[in-house]
Amino acid sequence: MTLRLGDIAPDFQAETTQGAIRFHEWLGDSWGILFSHPKDFTPVCTTELGYMARIKPEFDKRNVKIIGLSVDPVDRHSGWAKDIEETQGTAPNYPIIGDPDLAISRLYEMLAAEASGDASKRTAMDNQTVRNVYVVGPDKKLKLILVYPMTTGRNFDEVLRVIDSLQLTAKHRVATPVNWKQGEDVIIAGSVSDDEAKKIYPDGWKAPRPYLRIVPQPK
Repeated sequence: MTLRLGDIAPDFQAETTQGAIRFHEWLGDSWGILFSHPKDFTPVCTTELGYMARIKPEFDKRNVKIIGLSVDPVDRHSGWAKDIEETQGTAPNYPIIGDPDLAISRLYEMLAAEASGDASKRTAMDNQTVRNVYVVGPDKKLKLILVYPMTTGRNFDEVLRVIDSLQLTAKHRVATPVNWKQGEDVIIAGSVSDDEAKKIYPDGWKAPRPYLRIVPQPK
């Protein structure tokens, strides 16, 4: 099995720093972000977890729930959280999943199906592919998959930008152009005929080419 955009995000039960969850039930009617880490007490991940805690209100405004995952037991996460607070200024204020048996990392294809062993005996390098970001819609389908190397910190401002686009294009039949930000012009989706577009946009649109129809962002 290969996870692709549009697939149902695999459901699972897990222990987290905020108690046991079933993933789909925990998401409810919200959007969600699952972002993973190869090991506790890793430097790049420490910066990421702290930054996500600082900008959590931005995700809250967009009805997006945040959940982390690290390939270590939950009882180790609390010690890491103290380090994150002391070095980054903010402790994680969202649940972090423990994945000591690698079950979720394998389920989400971040590790090979045959990967096994005690997490305490595995190094971050053993788990280096557990560096993914998944955005899940209220329909439980995967809307975005990003994969980062261990040496490159993730850009969660970009993830917010993409969520703005995903939520806009889920509601309106438009697409967002390169580097689009909230409030900027958008493109009428190719699936909308000119006749349909005239009804939706009676004031017309700019069209430097027939296939490139530009309108203000819908409200």
